[in-house]
Amino acid sequence: MNTNFRKIGLLFLAFATFASCDNTDGDDVKITPPSASEFAAVREDALAGRTQHFTATAGTGNIVLTSAKGVKINLNGDCLKKAGVAVTGTIDIEYVELFDKGDMLVTNKPTMGLMPDGKKNLLISGGEFYIKATQNGQDLTTSCGMYLIVPTGLTGGFDNQMTLWFGNIDEEDNLVWREAKDGAGGKGGVQGEANSYYVTFGNFGWANVDRFYSDTRPKTTILVDAPEGFDNTNSAVYLSYDGEGTNALAQLDTYTAAGLFSEHYGQIPVGLACHIIFATEENGQWRYAIKGVTTTANAVYSFTLAETKVGSEAQLVAAINAIQ
Repeated sequence: MNTNFRKIGLLFLAFATFASCDNTDGDDVKITPPSASEFAAVREDALAGRTQHFTATAGTGNIVLTSAKGVKINLNGDCLKKAGVAVTGTIDIEYVELFDKGDMLVTNKPTMGLMPDGKKNLLISGGEFYIKATQNGQDLTTSCGMYLIVPTGLTGGFDNQMTLWFGNIDEEDNLVWREAKDGAGGKGGVQGEANSYYVTFGNFGWANVDRFYSDTRPKTTILVDAPEGFDNTNSAVYLSYDGEGTNALAQLDTYTAAGLFSEHYGQIPVGLACHIIFATEENGQWRYAIKGVTTTANAVYSFTLAETKVGSEAQLVAAINAIQ
């Protein structure tokens, strides 16, 4: 009798152990979601990996640098100041250039611009740029303008509708683009020709060559349900519009009380063929899923963990840029 009870006990223990090790729940794989700081770190690593570093000499006239993608960076070294005092000597320049949606996604720099009514809409980009100058670790300012010469071939050719936008990081660490206004009905610092955009601006920081995406179809709001345990602190949801090339990326940048990612501006065209992208972090890599849909009015789309995969940053970028 004792032997039978022992066998029953061992069978029960084995079953309990098997159940506790089972990492599935219906269609979902059970994992521990990352913390907000872990998700932020993988984005910061992506941005650091795309930051180019230059040294130059202030106080000796014009500084001309050439980026990895062939952008010409021009600034007047005689106009640089530190705490209001003119600077001379060696300076350091940080520079970032983003031309495709894969790079935009992993660095969390989507192309969403503020409209006059305060809502956001997708921007088609001719390039996102960040410039910062320092000396001995202290930020510099400039009293003169600087300009970039940007090859139009990096974003599919010249587009005469492009204008200048400035970017600011909001309290949720998202980049918000605001159109530069020159007061004369012009393009706010962007001129162009077949092979180049000439981009002029006066301050260090984020700048963008963009135009609004335009679609005459009726608009709607869509919602996305992320896997359990994931929210807007440890994951993100983006949209890639089919047929718009690789230089545009939208984001569902709000999170509802019901626990859904939302495009709450009502700017998504009904009948839009697009891909919804869920992205998060796992052990220093990316866990992600890409779902192709054609939007319907007020739709709610869902992701399960079983639909996701884990890959390197390079694999995620390649997967995003392959969406056409």
